Amino acid sequence: MPPEPVELSLAGHGDVPSAVDVALQDPAYRAAVVDLLGAIAYGEFSAFERLADDAKLAPEMADKAELARMAATEFGHFERLSERLSELGADPYVAMAPFRTAFDDFHSRTAPADWLEGLVKAYVGDGLAADFYREIAAFLDASTRDLIIESLSDSGQSRFVVDRVRRAIETDHRVGGRLALWGRRLMGEALTQAQRVAAERDALSALLAGGVDRPAMDLAAIGRLFTRLTENHSQRMDALGLAA
Repeated sequence: MPPEPVELSLAGHGDVPSAVDVALQDPAYRAAVVDLLGAIAYGEFSAFERLADDAKLAPEMADKAELARMAATEFGHFERLSERLSELGADPYVAMAPFRTAFDDFHSRTAPADWLEGLVKAYVGDGLAADFYREIAAFLDASTRDLIIESLSDSGQSRFVVDRVRRAIETDHRVGGRLALWGRRLMGEALTQAQRVAAERDALSALLAGGVDRPAMDLAAIGRLFTRLTENHSQRMDALGLAA
């Protein structure tokens, strides 16, 4: 389970600034929020592009329509995050720019060979990335955290992907072994990407060293974080009928 979120006291009455306003007046904290929103926004945009491309591989018209719906949901999340960045006085495209290389490299290394690999990537790979960003969001003020959690919410792919992958395994059991190996590869690549994103941005690293009213993460806490990520990955693989 993700760490218990920190609730801020939003005591804004009249001219008294809220805790969110106070937090965002800290340049280091604001930079971390802009970085995180920029990373997630580009992740949502690239997910939109990828799902739209994957729809072309779908065997049935109904499957194409489902992927198109998922892509539209991702684009809606992208727009919400872009609006929030603008509200913070940041140019959304400038905020996303530092993360393009990391995301694009990840997607080039994990380009699916077929329809089923694309489904597993949408469920397992994106799910792991979402878990990681939820962990970081626990260090943020409540309003920013809520926006991030909403943006990372399941866009309907769980039931759809699980159904299609399990159906394919029932039809041909050899598919399960191949997709299990693919899922393990996605796990390694996604963890590498998450670590790269955090390490390359000083503001995000500083956030993990202590967020709003939240103590720094020690080595034991970091270890528990990656244990949670691994456990969630195993649960997703199990839901698909794949060995983690």
